[in-house]
Amino acid sequence: MLLKDRVAVVTGPAKGMGAACTLLLAEHGADLALAGRDTAAIEPVAEQVRAMGRRAEIFACDVTDAASVEAMAAGALSAFGRCDILVNIAGGRGPLGKTFWETTPEEFDAILRLNVTGCFLTMRAFAPGMIASKYGKVVNVGGTFGLRGRAGRAAYSASKWGLRGITKSAALELGPHNINVNCCCPGMVEGPRFEAVRATMAAQQGISAEEARVQHAGEYALRRISTDQDVANAVLFLASDLSRQTTGQDLAVDGGWVI
Repeated sequence: MLLKDRVAVVTGPAKGMGAACTLLLAEHGADLALAGRDTAAIEPVAEQVRAMGRRAEIFACDVTDAASVEAMAAGALSAFGRCDILVNIAGGRGPLGKTFWETTPEEFDAILRLNVTGCFLTMRAFAPGMIASKYGKVVNVGGTFGLRGRAGRAAYSASKWGLRGITKSAALELGPHNINVNCCCPGMVEGPRFEAVRATMAAQQGISAEEARVQHAGEYALRRISTDQDVANAVLFLASDLSRQTTGQDLAVDGGWVI
């Protein structure tokens, strides 16, 4: 087990890649502090973790609210004594198919606060403990629209570029304390978000949803859409000591879109 007896904090663990990452971390030996706004939605994932013989505790948290993050961190540290691994998955997609000039200031601010400030707040809350223990792994889940621009996704793209910036700065600042900070950048992932994207794409181009899928997959070298498990596998690598000499990096899990 790559993470035997490690303690991991995961934000946004209730569904999709969040659930897949949580379960893979548990499978490899980690105990889990699971944080999110909808604690009831997290409970089924927590039960699966406990069924593996690992510990899972749930903490209410709105990552966009500093006081909420501080309370969650205090609760997790009280319950587990430390945080070895922080995986920031909580995030949003922002407006779809809007030009930047059609995007409202409120929409723009909201997605930056969720996707950038949320990660800043959780990293800020757990960094002192990691520094004290001289060990830590931080994995921020970004996106390939933070590696390439994308028309119609200006707000989301800006947020993921911003997340890469804070990841790299944090890696430089925390590196002397034996703490790795990296960004996992999924491309499109099978699930509700991709369904919404291809529905929008189909409507805009006057094609079927299946044609939109084929067209989108055709942009990737491997000609296939990523899965939650693909992302979880990359997160496991970055959360484990297999990545001991990797920090400040962007790991694209996208089937070859940003080559």
